[in-house]
Amino acid sequence: MENPFETTRLPTTEDLNPEESSQQKLILVAEDSPDSAVPISLHLQQTGFQVVMAKDGEEAIQVAIMSRPNLILMDLAMPVLDGLAAARKIRELAPSPRIPLVAISAFSTSGFLQAAHDVGFDGYLTKPVDFARMDELIKTLIEG
Repeated sequence: MENPFETTRLPTTEDLNPEESSQQKLILVAEDSPDSAVPISLHLQQTGFQVVMAKDGEEAIQVAIMSRPNLILMDLAMPVLDGLAAARKIRELAPSPRIPLVAISAFSTSGFLQAAHDVGFDGYLTKPVDFARMDELIKTLIEG
């Protein structure tokens, strides 16, 4: 089985069908655990989204700047650079329009929720991720 974290390849126009390219939205999944990242990524692809992945906060910043996703789903507890620090950096470096950020965490305490809010996350999902809730949040954030 192919490891989804071995390389981060950004989608190109050749990856899309011409009639789909203007309709498909791109979502960055920043998650260090394949047990979480793979099901989320597969669900998003089955729902019609293009997906790029990052395995740590530093890589998430690089991928976000290069690919300009329509939305970022970011784990808060990642190696190299945690999700809160990565989100701060993305907010500093990413030019307009503002990319919606959704935090993903195993913790739902008020402290984690407040920290995510203070950094500028637009939503918060707890693990294991409820796909119906995720779909609703994505629809609200990128489709208005």
